[in-house]
Amino acid sequence: MIEPPARQVVSTSQRPDLAPVVASWIWGEFWRARCHSLEQTLEAVRISVTAPRMPRTFVLLVDGRPVGTASLATQDLEERPDLTPWLAGVFVEPEARGQGLAVSLIGAVEDECRRAAIPTLWLYTRTAEKVYARAGWRTVETVAHDGKSYALMRRDLG
Repeated sequence: MIEPPARQVVSTSQRPDLAPVVASWIWGEFWRARCHSLEQTLEAVRISVTAPRMPRTFVLLVDGRPVGTASLATQDLEERPDLTPWLAGVFVEPEARGQGLAVSLIGAVEDECRRAAIPTLWLYTRTAEKVYARAGWRTVETVAHDGKSYALMRRDLG
């Protein structure tokens, strides 16, 4: 019988050495198109290494190898500054997708919110609404951002 791969979620405060790989994922997937440099992205990720509460960045390790990330952020959608905090930057390497790994990352951020007595968490997405809905999130409205429509979703954690 083959053993399933060992999964572990760690924070960048526990493993600051993972900040460069997280920054490369976030930059490549989200920030390059917004004209941020890789160096700016790395600086933003490094803030989560020493921040007392937020931002908080998590990394999923499978058999000790980093395969994905997600963050707890104070702010993520400039059109909705009234909402906080946010599940942000959820990313799983393309070759590791389809195995339910994103759910482990989402759960890590939700657990962090529960520990901090945060009752509601927000996110926005264009492509993964079904993934989040299966994880218990619900769409509350559609918002325009950068000329595109996004689902604004919330998760009540109480």
